[in-house]
Amino acid sequence: MKSRTSHAENRSVLNTDAFDRRRFKEIFELSSGLQEIRNEGALPMFEPLLADIWACLYKMKPKIIAEDVDSVLQVNKSLMERIMADESFVNDRSFTRLDDLSSAIGTLKFGEKTLQWLADQQEENDDFQKQMQEIKAIQRQRQQEDWQEETESGSRVSEEDFTEVMTKIDEKLQQMLENNSQSFSKALAQAMKETKQVKDGLKSLLGGTGAGSGEVELKKVPLRDQIALAEKIASDKKMQEIAEWAGRFKLIARKKQKLKYNESVERSGVILGNDVERLLPIELGLYTHPTTKNDFLRRFVEGQTMMYEQKGLEMLGKGPIILCLDQSGSMWNLDTQSKGFTLALLSIARRQRRDFCLILFSNSTRVYKYEKGKMKSTNMVNLAQTFLNGGTDFTLPLIQALTIINESRFKQADVVFVTDGEDRVSDSFLEEFNKKKIEKAFNVLSFILGSSINTVEPFSDKVVLVKDFEDEGSTAAFEI
Repeated sequence: MKSRTSHAENRSVLNTDAFDRRRFKEIFELSSGLQEIRNEGALPMFEPLLADIWACLYKMKPKIIAEDVDSVLQVNKSLMERIMADESFVNDRSFTRLDDLSSAIGTLKFGEKTLQWLADQQEENDDFQKQMQEIKAIQRQRQQEDWQEETESGSRVSEEDFTEVMTKIDEKLQQMLENNSQSFSKALAQAMKETKQVKDGLKSLLGGTGAGSGEVELKKVPLRDQIALAEKIASDKKMQEIAEWAGRFKLIARKKQKLKYNESVERSGVILGNDVERLLPIELGLYTHPTTKNDFLRRFVEGQTMMYEQKGLEMLGKGPIILCLDQSGSMWNLDTQSKGFTLALLSIARRQRRDFCLILFSNSTRVYKYEKGKMKSTNMVNLAQTFLNGGTDFTLPLIQALTIINESRFKQADVVFVTDGEDRVSDSFLEEFNKKKIEKAFNVLSFILGSSINTVEPFSDKVVLVKDFEDEGSTAAFEI
């Protein structure tokens, strides 16, 4: 039974209300990263400090409360005054305002940088280090006492002792904030920069090939999953690189798909209608002439003006997209590129509502199926952490591809085969495989990364030799 009110309560030095406190509590419970920072906190009131950082990022008009605060919160007030007065923070706060995710990421990053700055100050200042060690010792003792039902008289740490130490720390902190203002500002600027990078990375991973689709797709994901994936990007350099490659390849895919769409439309005749962009030149001439303008307008309103008929060419890819991706040991250096490439292909499948199958192979295989190209954030983390290693076997992924095509609701499919190695496929299997290609009407587009094309030619409709995924030739995959 606790004998005193705990100072770990979520108390604020800002103009927060019940909604703010409730919302931060919800986000805090969703975020393992924030919980970890709280546990590492160098100060007794670090959780309330995180809550205030979140509030100043999220609220439209956050303000420091004018009246005096509890002395144990004075350290938080000094830090928040310095944070909210920083020029870069003021200029960039529009990025996080009323945005749950950006504010949560920002709180994580600002919390990390504040902890690091405090640790740096302890290394450089012996007096501050002793004060921090003293407050930690007092905090540990108070925590032990709070869980003891009975304590001998006089053995407890007094409230006055605790307050006195906190007051000394605040005085020292204000002095350091003044003397080391530049280093603290630099830490804050880096925190905001990393917040933006994480949010951009998240949009790159989840977004499609359409312009602005990242923000749209992000809103479809539950906040819990958004925060979990954001924290993974923030802490995992490999995830950051995959996100960067995914964004780059999706931009290329967007251009390729747009070009493909434009080229798939041809003028096949003349019909009546009122689509301005398709009007015949003679109709535009009638509109510009005073004596025929009114007649043109009447016919235009009634949909009786002459315009070109446009007819779309048949799309080749109707069935699933199947990516056979080599993960033998020699592909390790291209792993983040290959996964960004995979996510770009996946976004095409999602946009075209086509099933997507990823077959990772070396001398074994691992198969992942994504209906209509939809991938959960947990699947992305799993993909980032997966690498098979080992040797190279072409027959295994081709067998898996045939199985997927046989299971598909569609007859046609696009198979993309990517490897940097060589392997011999038996004549009997090649004969059976190519027979199935004709029967099921699917195509195989193979990309060879700096190796011989001879071993893939027998089962491929087209082979492209590239040095890596950045090679212009690899963008042919985004035209399927």
